[in-house]
Amino acid sequence: MDKLLIRGGRSLHGTVMISGAKNAALPELCAALLTAEPVTLRNVPRLQDVATMLKLIRNMGVSTQQTDDGSVVLNAGTLNKPEAPYELVKTMRASVLALGPLLARFGHARVSLPGGCAIGSRPVDQHIKGLTAMGAEIAVEHGYMVAKLLAGRTRLRGARIATDMVTVTGTENFMMAASLAEGETILENAAQEPEIPDLAEMLIQMGARIEGHGTSRIRIQGVEALHGCMHQVVADRIEAGTFLCAVAAAGGDVVAQHGRIEHLEAVVEKLRDAGVTVTQVPDGIRVQSSGARQLKAQNFRTTEYPGFPTDMQAQFMALNTVAQGTAKVTETIFENRFMHVNELVRLGANIQIDGKVAMVEGVRALSGATVMATDLRASASLVIAGLVAEGETLVDRIYHLDRGYDQMEAKLRGLGADIERVKA
Repeated sequence: MDKLLIRGGRSLHGTVMISGAKNAALPELCAALLTAEPVTLRNVPRLQDVATMLKLIRNMGVSTQQTDDGSVVLNAGTLNKPEAPYELVKTMRASVLALGPLLARFGHARVSLPGGCAIGSRPVDQHIKGLTAMGAEIAVEHGYMVAKLLAGRTRLRGARIATDMVTVTGTENFMMAASLAEGETILENAAQEPEIPDLAEMLIQMGARIEGHGTSRIRIQGVEALHGCMHQVVADRIEAGTFLCAVAAAGGDVVAQHGRIEHLEAVVEKLRDAGVTVTQVPDGIRVQSSGARQLKAQNFRTTEYPGFPTDMQAQFMALNTVAQGTAKVTETIFENRFMHVNELVRLGANIQIDGKVAMVEGVRALSGATVMATDLRASASLVIAGLVAEGETLVDRIYHLDRGYDQMEAKLRGLGADIERVKA
């Protein structure tokens, strides 16, 4: 397994290009399954999860072409196998997003129960509940969700779906399936993350009739068929937020190109309270920081968008480890998302955990050591910690990082960091 070797102590300066959002690209690749016409996606990030999704789609018989500029052309007119086998999806949670489009277009699908980061329970029961309300019959057999339309039906039917919890992938699955359903579907308690309206805008370009995307109530009028389109994937707000935290901790002056403050308001507010200057500039976010010793520790609590994102908890915690004072970090989304804490402690951090709460007391300095990444965002937190630690930090198991960050070490090196990939 590859590792990252980081020699800490350097501030960051320059411009970094923020890639397309993984959490937008993955459902939008699945949305291409809804039509027999070609779909072009631009600004698709070069990530392991994207490669896995493309491999899965090709296994279904879909034609795909990738270009050097980050575009992907998909033609699902050749799709002949509406199935997502376990061996292709065991590392990726987003595989469940194939279920809605396949069921809506073909009337049947067989999708393996998904894998992904080991950060806690993320049940698919909400997906099954919603699609069942739309006229599907879904059984879980031998680790697979086997779905088909109820007897006598040729299309899914519109329904009112009120999920028991806010679910991003559930909202996306229902929105895609409802686009080809008969009649009107209303999604209550819908997720509001920026990736949701981005997917909706793509579907609208394909001929879908959707209103209310970006709010907690989405209304979809089903159509008989969708057509091809060209769509640009929205910039990755979590990648942007990660770089903001890295600059805040290491110090420096960086523009995160394509980043949008309105997608990161909760994080930006905490950074500003910590003593970091964050401003929107043309086509980007500028972050200026005097470094760790000038930071003030910040309490925060993760919640659904537009609150503080769980996907930024580990990165901001890394910043808090070297800030002045003590911070209370409360994780409300996933029950097992403090696995990075033990690795931060190996670097000299002072953190105590009590259930869903971590108390982080800032230390004068972290000390380089060998640490192990446990999930995607934990990996990013260890990289940030390594940037400010004294001496060398070696981050192992960075395949997690490659699942969600497009050439992270190259981008940091371009800003002046002393970081390199050590090949296995």
